[in-house]
Amino acid sequence: MMNKKVCLLVMAGLLSSKGLLAEETTRSYTSGEVVVTATKTLNSIADAGGSSVTVITAEEIRQSGQHSVEEVIKGTVGVDIVSNGGIGTTTSVFMRGADSQNVLIMVDGVPVNDPSSANRTGNLGNMMVDNIERIEVVRGPVSVLYGTNAMAGAINIITKKGGLKPEVHAGLEGGAYSTYRAYAGASGSKGLLNYAVELSRLKTDGFSAVDENNRCINPSDSSYEKDGYENTTASGNFGFRFNDHISLETTLRYTDSVLDYDSGAMDNSGTTQDSELFSGRAALRLDYAPFVSTLYYQMTDQDRVYMENGSKSSLYNGYLYEFGWQGDLEVAKGNTVTAGLNFQHESAENESFGAYASSFDEEVASHSIFLQDQWRLGGLKLIGGIRYEDNEKFGGKTTWRVAPSYTFGDTVLKFSYGTGFRAPSLYELYSPYGNEMLTAETSRGWDAGIEQRITDGLKVAATYFRTDYEDRIDFDMTDWKYVQVDGTTKTRGVESYIELRPADGLSLTGTYTYTYTEDADGNELKRRPKHKASLNASYAVSDKATVSTNMQWVGTRLDTGAKSEDCEATGKLDSYFLVNLTGSYRLNDHVELYGRIDNLFDEFYEEAWKYATPGRSAYAGVKVTY
Repeated sequence: MMNKKVCLLVMAGLLSSKGLLAEETTRSYTSGEVVVTATKTLNSIADAGGSSVTVITAEEIRQSGQHSVEEVIKGTVGVDIVSNGGIGTTTSVFMRGADSQNVLIMVDGVPVNDPSSANRTGNLGNMMVDNIERIEVVRGPVSVLYGTNAMAGAINIITKKGGLKPEVHAGLEGGAYSTYRAYAGASGSKGLLNYAVELSRLKTDGFSAVDENNRCINPSDSSYEKDGYENTTASGNFGFRFNDHISLETTLRYTDSVLDYDSGAMDNSGTTQDSELFSGRAALRLDYAPFVSTLYYQMTDQDRVYMENGSKSSLYNGYLYEFGWQGDLEVAKGNTVTAGLNFQHESAENESFGAYASSFDEEVASHSIFLQDQWRLGGLKLIGGIRYEDNEKFGGKTTWRVAPSYTFGDTVLKFSYGTGFRAPSLYELYSPYGNEMLTAETSRGWDAGIEQRITDGLKVAATYFRTDYEDRIDFDMTDWKYVQVDGTTKTRGVESYIELRPADGLSLTGTYTYTYTEDADGNELKRRPKHKASLNASYAVSDKATVSTNMQWVGTRLDTGAKSEDCEATGKLDSYFLVNLTGSYRLNDHVELYGRIDNLFDEFYEEAWKYATPGRSAYAGVKVTY
């Protein structure tokens, strides 16, 4: 496996381009933010038409003090993330109430949804914040740009590029649960080359993934064994500009992690999961204005090995590669046409041992073509696109999307309508629980919203959304098979936010999301809260010191087996309120001290029934930069 990765690393190093990278910007819903995921071209949010977009910048990631992408994204309007325990455990990402497999997760535009996972989902549990420039969250169907798995939206994690000024940094931090983290990186440019590299190591003793503080499953208050986690991540971004027209760029990321886990929500010892993820993108960009042509290759290779008492219980390998071309033509001022072609191949291998031994090794390929037109006519921005994808197992699927917006004065009106699809995963088709009769899921969704700037320091916005899903794939607990659900699954709700700058150095961002879900039988979907709110505040105490707080309130939501505090069966998880505090202080131009306290009031809560979450925990660190 490592030989294959080395070969791919060498191949990726020979080709490169700008790909889906953006320049550094500031935070977050502001119309001047730069975004690429919404259109596959470089735009401000204001020029991305009716797209619903959030940008989380490097500065906000730094201010959060968090180690993982999962924790940074929590609190984003329209997004819910559920973990089965502490850091490194499996995560589910629900966007606008949709199933987690309907959210496409990318690193520098490279899909990292695992082809060997049960539903081809993307797991943020092992994704650390190292070397990340920005995270772009696009809500609503974007299958027209990215194909399968983007029915509800996409999350694109974009790594840093080297700047003109060379920089070297290193840091060390530690804290609760015997956690330590060490990291180092360098960036800059020399001649025609620019680079940004980072290496980090995190280790924690953790806490039991099964919630020993849940009195309904642990009435005796006995002690459960700790489930530790360790993560090593290396990333690099290398670019080479031959001249004013031709450039090469490569982005690479490798993660190796080991997790002690509790299977079946029962306290277990001797069960571990060893995971590896390697992703890379390489492309050649020819920029001869008004036409830009990009030829690219990208891939992901993911391995998971599960051990029980020193013996393998199962192993999984998911591999995806894609060749593609994209052309952007500025037909006239304010009018850009984008076309793309790609070939994608994915494979999945699974082998289970012991009493329930089984195995499968399958693959599938698809071809696609898409066309997009962007118009800017005064205050009117209009984006429209169409895509045809031919899957060798399911035949052709056509998706389309329109996303206009109109600006007059300090008011912006936005609208989008799009269709999407998700092909069944190889596991859903060919595993021992698979069903080869499954067909693709489809969706149609729309949203409409308004943004209003009241003063220079005050902006409010609200968006109504609705998406209907047909032929949803679910797991039948009676027959232990994946099945196609008759009828329509519906999600709808309201996303809103307010941005306030009441004084120099002080910024406030509040969000509220209402989400209603209904499956084909009229039941609410599990683990999706109807009501969710957050407040982020940051204050520059001086030119050296900054303090920030993140507050989240999550309402009740359904979950199988959930009970009340007196252990009465309710099937519902309680609401909770979390407060996190962070702060930093620059001793001088080179040394920064920082720290954070998570769950300040030591709130007891569960994101998933029986699975634990961290109590009050504090961390501190130092970073040196030259």
